[in-house]
Amino acid sequence: MEVAAVYIWGGVLALVLLVFAMAVRIIKQYERGVLFRFGRVQRTLEPGFRLIIPVVDVLHRVSLRIVTLPIQSQGIITRDNVSVGVAAVAYFRVIDPVKSVVAIENVSAAIDQIAQTTLRKVVGQHTLDETLSETDRINLDIRENLDVITLAWGVEVTLVELKDIQLPDSMKRAMAKQAEAEREKRAKIINAEGEHLAAAALGEASDVMMAHPLALQLRNLQSLVEIGVDKNTTVVFPSPIMTTIAELNAFIAREAAAGVPVAPG
Repeated sequence: MEVAAVYIWGGVLALVLLVFAMAVRIIKQYERGVLFRFGRVQRTLEPGFRLIIPVVDVLHRVSLRIVTLPIQSQGIITRDNVSVGVAAVAYFRVIDPVKSVVAIENVSAAIDQIAQTTLRKVVGQHTLDETLSETDRINLDIRENLDVITLAWGVEVTLVELKDIQLPDSMKRAMAKQAEAEREKRAKIINAEGEHLAAAALGEASDVMMAHPLALQLRNLQSLVEIGVDKNTTVVFPSPIMTTIAELNAFIAREAAAGVPVAPG
């Protein structure tokens, strides 16, 4: 009898431990527990040590952390009929654990599919130039379109980013030619502006030399000095010698008329 009692009490103890193990649930800090009792939602359990009724209760754990969802490259035809491949990445998190369990079967798979279709829809409404230059606006449009659908599932899309845009080879060559032509255009414009400024500066310099004829002679002498630095054996330098002699005689006459003695040559 004593042996039988030991076995009985041992079996009862094992059963109690089994029931206790089935009733104990540990919910992590980043999780919430959705408690079902006889198939009906009872409440949401907060993180910590929790007890449920075995067999009667079913607990679904829902993570509230942000989930990274890569959106595979989609073949898209833009509004100006250019075929491109666009890949993106979406970030979402659960904000209503009950809806995420009751309203949708698989949140990640559902968002993956709706994100692909939304990406094709939004990018297809823009031209190629807009897709390449206005990615911030496109990202915002995709996120807003996704939120309209996913909020009913208790999920919020926090961020969508286009991460890769694949262009056809012919389009890459055309864009390279366009960029090269644009650079050549800017170079020619800058060169023309430089010529314009140089011509204006030369015009101002010529006006000064017309007002002061001796300035031209000084400039000629300076040019001779610069040429002489190279130690050339022969220098041919055109100079208005007759004009210089006439100007020199006029200068001597003016000085003599003013009573200034002129040193004999």
